[in-house]
Amino acid sequence: MIGDGVESNYLAPFLRDHNGLDTERVGLLVSLYGIVVAFAAWLSAALSDLWGPRRVMAIGFAAWVIFEVIFLTLGVAGDNEVVLFVSYALRGLGYPLFAFGFLVWIAAVADRRRLATAIGWFYVMFTAGLPTLGALVANGAIPLIGGLNTLWLSVGLVVSGGLLALFGVKEQIGRSRLAEPDAKPFAILFLGLRLIATRPQVLSAAIIRTINTAPQYGSFVFFPALFAEQFGFGLSRWLLLTTIIYAANIPFNVVFGMIGDRLGWVRTVRWFGAVGSGVSLLALYYLPAWTGSYALAILAGIAFGISLAGFVPLSAITAALEPSHPGAVMSAYNIGMGASVAVGPLLVAAFLGTVGAEGMVWIFAGMYALAALLTLVFPANGARFSTSDTTPTHPTSSSAH
Repeated sequence: MIGDGVESNYLAPFLRDHNGLDTERVGLLVSLYGIVVAFAAWLSAALSDLWGPRRVMAIGFAAWVIFEVIFLTLGVAGDNEVVLFVSYALRGLGYPLFAFGFLVWIAAVADRRRLATAIGWFYVMFTAGLPTLGALVANGAIPLIGGLNTLWLSVGLVVSGGLLALFGVKEQIGRSRLAEPDAKPFAILFLGLRLIATRPQVLSAAIIRTINTAPQYGSFVFFPALFAEQFGFGLSRWLLLTTIIYAANIPFNVVFGMIGDRLGWVRTVRWFGAVGSGVSLLALYYLPAWTGSYALAILAGIAFGISLAGFVPLSAITAALEPSHPGAVMSAYNIGMGASVAVGPLLVAAFLGTVGAEGMVWIFAGMYALAALLTLVFPANGARFSTSDTTPTHPTSSSAH
């Protein structure tokens, strides 16, 4: 995820300077990428049920490397906008199959009593790479080797991480099919969609998951220019601010997983996640806008990064809604996760020219308010398991160790 996160906060200005793409076209590019990410996120869980998470991760790893090489050689270096758009969009197959396939693996084998904590550790590593350490790598590498070579560096990081995951994880359940032997492939593939269509709680979980990080991906499109140019911080300090925001997020992914396991998953998502993210995002815009203070921007950014971690128990809520089909119900969650990559930049492409940066921040804050309201469809105790239930989410896991 470090390799995937290298580009996150400088791709927009890089493509503007290197290939002549304006902010709206970069927003469209990232939106197309996000649509493919949403599709791959759905497939990652359903295919994990059919083929096993490890095989799905291997496919995602290969897709990321192949299409990134095409993007860099024929698209960026060749200055071919059609290839650039197509290859970057298809690269969107890569990280969801890899990362979310691993998330299904965790959901399938983790102890139910500590499921939110286990998933919290997943997000520690996810966020540590995308965008935290990725932005830090970019901040250090761009002055030394340039923007294009920094993107090539990201390929090497992805190759290293992919090989480590595929050959370093020895757990056996994730190496085989998770679904029942007699389950029909198409039924498995579409069960997640059917759950979204027929279960309001699953639909709400998917929408909340979309809202969780849609502002994050949307901000990647216009925040670099806003903070670096309009607020006068410069690209280097913006990248450093990004690193600080998501570094603050990292430990709280585990903290809020633990808090959710003890105080209730729903309360944690509603107050720490949705309400906290909306308020702190407004502060992240207005404090530097009003004062010009980089220090206040850092404080508001830390609060935003911490608040985003409040959504961690949502994945445990979702998994608990259909414990006998972990891949299917997590595919619904993953659809929301992938959709956020498209929704955020698409909103920016649609509204930035009309409402400006300030209006976009209010749109995103309103989305967090909607997420808080949607948590009301869940049981007040967070749809959690009793503390006496120690079996993993996947019904065959305990006998396969």
